[in-house]
Amino acid sequence: MKEIWLGLLILWNLVVFGLYAEDKRRAKRGLWRISEKALLRSAFMFGGIGAIISAHICHHKTRKWYFQVVWWIGVILDVLIIVFILKSK
Repeated sequence: MKEIWLGLLILWNLVVFGLYAEDKRRAKRGLWRISEKALLRSAFMFGGIGAIISAHICHHKTRKWYFQVVWWIGVILDVLIIVFILKSK
């Protein structure tokens, strides 16, 4: 069961990574963007690792302080959930 939960967490972080990368792609092309609210929520809801990696690779939203705060909160939540999963029986 642990493997399933960890797999879901990894999958979700990959989805969040993709959201940030897609928003950057759309920004470059002048297309309809993914809302900041959606990006922030996805990072906060256990997607901090994917968000922070994607943001730094794609150089996207790195100057906005509130994104950085939410990313780090998301990373902390990711670490806490990983510890919880690994310690559960």
